Amino acid sequence: MRLLAFAARSLRREFRHAELATLAMALVLAVAAMAAVATLAARVERALVASAAELIGGDLALGAPRALPAELANEAQRRGLAINRLAQFPSVLFANERSQLCEVRASDAAFPLRGTLSVRGADGLERDAHAPPPGSIYADHAALVALGVTVGANVQLGGRDLVVAGEIAKAPDSGNPFRIAPRVLMNLGDAEAGGLLGAGSRAGHRLLLAGDSDAIAAYAAWAKPNLPPGARITTVQDAQQNLRNAFERGESFLRLAALLAALLSGVAIALGAQRFARRKTEEVALLRCLGARRGEILAALLLELALLAVPACLAGLALGLGLQQLVFELASGLLPAAPPKLPWGPPLAALLVGVAVLFGFALPPLLRLRDVEPLRVFRRDLAPRMRRFDVLYLLPVAVGALLVLVGAGSTRLAGTLGIGFAAVALATVMLGLALLWCVRRVSARLRGALRFGLANLVRRRALTLLQTGALALSLTALAVLGVIGPSLLERWRADLPPDTPNWFAINLQPEQEAPLRERLQALHASNVNLLPLASGKLVAINGHAPEPAEKDDRRAGDFIEGEVRASWSDALPEANRLLQGRWFDAATKRPAISVEQVWVDLFGLKLGDTLTLRFGDHEITAEVTSTRKVEWDSFRANFFLMLDPATGTGLPHSMVASFHLAGDGAAPLAELSRDFPNLSLIDLNAVLDRIRDIIGRVTGAASWVLGFSLVAGVLVLLAALAATADERRFEAALLRTLGAHGRQLGTAVLAEFGVLGLLSGGIAVAAAAALGSALAAGVFKLEGYAPPLGPLALLVAAAAALVALAGWAGTRRIARTAPMAVLRRA
Repeated sequence: MRLLAFAARSLRREFRHAELATLAMALVLAVAAMAAVATLAARVERALVASAAELIGGDLALGAPRALPAELANEAQRRGLAINRLAQFPSVLFANERSQLCEVRASDAAFPLRGTLSVRGADGLERDAHAPPPGSIYADHAALVALGVTVGANVQLGGRDLVVAGEIAKAPDSGNPFRIAPRVLMNLGDAEAGGLLGAGSRAGHRLLLAGDSDAIAAYAAWAKPNLPPGARITTVQDAQQNLRNAFERGESFLRLAALLAALLSGVAIALGAQRFARRKTEEVALLRCLGARRGEILAALLLELALLAVPACLAGLALGLGLQQLVFELASGLLPAAPPKLPWGPPLAALLVGVAVLFGFALPPLLRLRDVEPLRVFRRDLAPRMRRFDVLYLLPVAVGALLVLVGAGSTRLAGTLGIGFAAVALATVMLGLALLWCVRRVSARLRGALRFGLANLVRRRALTLLQTGALALSLTALAVLGVIGPSLLERWRADLPPDTPNWFAINLQPEQEAPLRERLQALHASNVNLLPLASGKLVAINGHAPEPAEKDDRRAGDFIEGEVRASWSDALPEANRLLQGRWFDAATKRPAISVEQVWVDLFGLKLGDTLTLRFGDHEITAEVTSTRKVEWDSFRANFFLMLDPATGTGLPHSMVASFHLAGDGAAPLAELSRDFPNLSLIDLNAVLDRIRDIIGRVTGAASWVLGFSLVAGVLVLLAALAATADERRFEAALLRTLGAHGRQLGTAVLAEFGVLGLLSGGIAVAAAAALGSALAAGVFKLEGYAPPLGPLALLVAAAAALVALAGWAGTRRIARTAPMAVLRRA
């Protein structure tokens, strides 16, 4: 027996049947979805790393509140790394009897090591540059507008006369999108000569490094134990975290869609393989009669699957890579780095996933063909013996679990999906058995075709449960993709409404609150929010030196070593939600404080604990009376610590304001800055625009991947309905020979499949609603999400109608075939 030739002929001969076409299409969809999402995720990750390096101006940054030791730079040069020394501090720029607070960066000639510094000259043309030469500066457009000067004008900074040599068009930033003032770039020598970096200076010093990734990693490992007190290392992974969170949320949407496509494809493969195995039973029995050994038969079946898998996987890979390239091109504007090369690891992994899905879901029914007896040629009622290979029906479960674990990219998403689908399977068995018991009781009281249709459910109990499970899983995925997915994206989009605050104002004095409100009202600003701000030091927790709940927690260390900021309010601020305790009221006698959930996690705080804080000469010990959850995505003025108003009012403080200003606010806010010279404005428009752009493009990308999943769901639906097609064709022909007419057959099928669809749809809707809530809270971090119950309720009726109509359509096709032809073929 020439196995390869036999397998090729069998594949060519049998591909016209629906089973192998279903297997091929499902495999193409699984590989395409996984290849597209995995490759896109890898490329976006690489682009984020590269753009983060451009953002900080190098591959690694060392920062400290005072000058860094020379040995750090010397060691970097010894290792062959490029270095750039710079300092950053606030200062006031003077010109034309005007002043403007600016964020000044003083750098040597090497800046930037990564990325591009682009400046606009007096002729309006942009050019790439490094740090300005001695005696000159580069400044942001907002600073020039505020001072009423242009490129080439003279300004004063630190008591020195300097020339504006260019307007900053594009520059690597410090990694913090919240700049407190317009940027000014000056020469490091000018800053040192002007005494701006001497004793008592508020300058922060930085050392940027660039070089080979291995050399950077080795240097970071060496530098970490040799840093002076207060110094810290910033890597590319730390930079651009605000956009990374948005990309990670978008990636979770895409991974969800791809996983459901792969899982649904696996279910379609399993159902198609089950029917394919039944079709091959007589052929295997005949081969056994002709002397073929069991091993040869199994090898021929596996070869036939392999010959099907190769072109299907390659087609899926090509489709997936084409889709990810299209999506990456759409998202390229969000990633300032050069487009990363196509990684081949994820596409190859997708090929392996496709092969695993095919063989994992198709092997169990095919392996049972080894036990087909030669006598089956003469006795078709002879069922295969139950052998040890039946244990392999656990193989699809194992493959599905592994697929969820690997493809989810996060334990939360994997756990949520795993528990959800396990619950669907359990609910199918329990509710299916209960329904069959009820149907058996009720059908005895019915008559005619309706009784026959419901009796079919009871008579084929195992197959009914299998069909119900497959349909419930398919409809659950379709509900998650078609209803829950869009509502989650819409909820994400709603986190950034049109009037989201796009400006912050800090350093405002309390007596300036009323005049500022009047000015903002005159500018037609909306969503105005003003809160006091007191900067202090965390002294103790419960009377002891503060310690983080987990050692080496960088965020906790920053709060312990640096400043902490607190505010107060009579009412619970918007975008805050109480988790425990109660808000302050007139009955609050002793100092009390409300802490945000992040501090609860970082320091293990609970109600009744005390925090000792020092604000200038004031030291207070406040009891934790409530915990809160803050919606940081609201971009309002929010705080980790909120004191009771009676305690906070007596502290030295300033005010902070957040507001939304439509259009280009540079000109009117420049006038505001002149009238309030102590005021610092923070422009959030760039951050908001990029996050909104990410949401829009993720929505577009998800719709393409959702298309794969929806097609896979339809495949499962068709495969589940076709599972009993041969048996139904024979029964219908037999009933027609006994006098049944088409209307009776249609009524029986509508009753059977209507009940089947109603049960499957009910399970699917309940599972989709629970999955949606779990995904929103645990994976996508969307507070207050509620599944859209109206569309989900319609899905139950739609599922019942769709399944019933599909079964009825199949019966109409059968009715057009002569009964004698069907009986002879059977």
